[in-house]
Amino acid sequence: MHRRSFIQTSLSAAAGLSQLAPAMADAANWTLPDPKPNKLPRWRGFNLLEKFVAGKTGPEPEGPYQERDFEWIAKWDFNFVRLPMSYHCWATPDPAHWTELNERVLKEVDDAVNYGKQHRIHVNLNLHRIPGYCVNPPAEPLNLWTDERALEAAVFHWKHFAERYKGKPNREVSFDLINEPNTTEENYIRVVTALVEGIRSVDPDRLIIIDGLQFGNQPVFKLADLKLGQSTRGYLPMNVSHYKAEWVPMLKDLPPPTWPAHWMNVTWTAETLRKFSIEPWKKLQKEGVGVHVGEWGCFNKTPHDIALRWMEDQLKLWKDAGWGWSLWNFRGAFGILNSDRADVSYKEYQGEQLDEQMLALLRKY
Repeated sequence: MHRRSFIQTSLSAAAGLSQLAPAMADAANWTLPDPKPNKLPRWRGFNLLEKFVAGKTGPEPEGPYQERDFEWIAKWDFNFVRLPMSYHCWATPDPAHWTELNERVLKEVDDAVNYGKQHRIHVNLNLHRIPGYCVNPPAEPLNLWTDERALEAAVFHWKHFAERYKGKPNREVSFDLINEPNTTEENYIRVVTALVEGIRSVDPDRLIIIDGLQFGNQPVFKLADLKLGQSTRGYLPMNVSHYKAEWVPMLKDLPPPTWPAHWMNVTWTAETLRKFSIEPWKKLQKEGVGVHVGEWGCFNKTPHDIALRWMEDQLKLWKDAGWGWSLWNFRGAFGILNSDRADVSYKEYQGEQLDEQMLALLRKY
């Protein structure tokens, strides 16, 4: 985008922050689209992290979801939230007690689903940490991919959510089974099939989405017949999206990123993204599988202008493909609120620090 038009877009967004977007003015006549596993809507929104990590050690301390977030997300023309959750928030890590659930915490998830309905935002429930697996440390006591006890517990948790939300339409709530699996295709197919069978034994019509293999980046063609949507990622190249992210040791000593970028002996441009991140998933679509970008974003150490240029190229590609997306995150180091970037002049917005340029860019696509 040319600098002049970008500034004009930013100013227009800022001017509209105190009022509802025109598309929301007649909310009573507006409803969420009905999703199908072979054709997911172009949902656009954010990951909310109140249940991402149990306790106070995560980027967002564990606690109730905030209705204000749903109000703002809807106000700014978005219609989707993904809730990446750790089962540790409502159950103990001890396998002997994996099926003992804390109803008080689960009611906070109910609140989020209800906030979504009230504000016309689709709520996608994801087990970021499921009994037996999490992409992040610490490791689980048992292994979901090889231990039947872990798989039984995982099925139990998803069947509980299926019972809990049975009767709610798919336009309001969907399930995203396992965050960023890293295992063999054979193991993944076996585990996903068991989880899907468990859910459908309770709620046969629930919309179910699965993440791709290789941490969400590889489509799973052999699961196309299960009538599931699939979720991809938008973090490539990692030296742009995760520059100086301390939890990714391989990026520790890399030089400051540029865009276009050089990473893993490849020059990355919008066309490179199309080749690696769009074309394989378009092939999956031809098999009758809906696609959505469940996570993407740029850590706050990447220079802001580089981040925005990279983000816009991603957004253009997804819009052309007809895919929705969910930014990681809403509030925090990747998000539009309180991202703590050293090179951004934030707008104070109802007690939060708002990145107006990033918000304007997201609203454009």
